Amino acid sequence: MPRVRANAAAKFARNAAQAGGAYQDGVQNPRTPWAAATIAAEANQAAGVQAAIAAKSFAKGVRKAGDAKYTRGAVEKGVQRFSQGVQLAEGDYQTGVAPYFAVIESTTLPPKFPKGDPRNIQRVAAMAQALRAKKLAG
Repeated sequence: MPRVRANAAAKFARNAAQAGGAYQDGVQNPRTPWAAATIAAEANQAAGVQAAIAAKSFAKGVRKAGDAKYTRGAVEKGVQRFSQGVQLAEGDYQTGVAPYFAVIESTTLPPKFPKGDPRNIQRVAAMAQALRAKKLAG
């Protein structure tokens, strides 16, 4: 009967901590470009998601992990990485929101009425419709 080594988790953590260079090399020099491989896997992704939905895997995984694991991971990893991640994403954020900012700035809203006037909701509806149209148009 095969044996599983007691120190497998420690060995995994030790080796993974030293693998940053190999990780970077793999990302920068993939056998198949990420986008092409991901697009080619579209049918498999859809089938996997449907199977997970049928098996109710999402809720099962959340129950198994529980609040304690979520909180521990968010505090021990997320807090340290959050600011750097946001700073690194600044350009991507700007690129992503620019088309929506343009819609906001170019949308003509209905007239504004006194505070609390129910007709003001038409302004919200006009903006929501304009932004949704942009989202669906791509």
